[in-house]
Amino acid sequence: MFRLVPQDKAYRLLNHGPTVLVGSRSGDRANVMAAAWAMPLDFDTPKVAVVIDKATLTRQLVEASGHLVVSVPCVAQAALVRAVGSESGLQHPDKLVRCGVSHAPGPRTGAPLVSGCIAHLECRVLPATAHVAGPHDLILAEVIESSADDRVFSDGRWHFETAPDDLRSLHHVAGGFFYAIGQPVGD
Repeated sequence: MFRLVPQDKAYRLLNHGPTVLVGSRSGDRANVMAAAWAMPLDFDTPKVAVVIDKATLTRQLVEASGHLVVSVPCVAQAALVRAVGSESGLQHPDKLVRCGVSHAPGPRTGAPLVSGCIAHLECRVLPATAHVAGPHDLILAEVIESSADDRVFSDGRWHFETAPDDLRSLHHVAGGFFYAIGQPVGD
């Protein structure tokens, strides 16, 4: 079951460096893309940074709507991550169907929350983005709501060690290769 994550703990959903899926929607057009470069920026109010190339449909939709969703996929979704990371929404208007993306609209943004992911962060793009997005493709956003699968995230932290292996997060290490998060170290 998904539970809301307190705002002051939202950054922890990305703090371990997972590959993410970025969902966007403007009007009746939606897209999902894979992104390896995403990170938390602040605790309270939580903020995130994600690199979204200006040549993508996702970037067009994010700029038009002012919102995005960052979803954390798991090992069970590796093929889906590769699929959405390999197809262009500009070239394939039916990309979500072609890639088998099941999703629901985010309650705060309307952007796609990809089914099967272990966490979602609905975000509002910050005005400061205009200064860095153009030359650097860096989108800065404020988390307005976040939720996580309580089988792997509860009490303000990840619990991968007690969850099934297919619920571990994915980490892109270049060239289309991924690793799953490993075992905890220490207490």
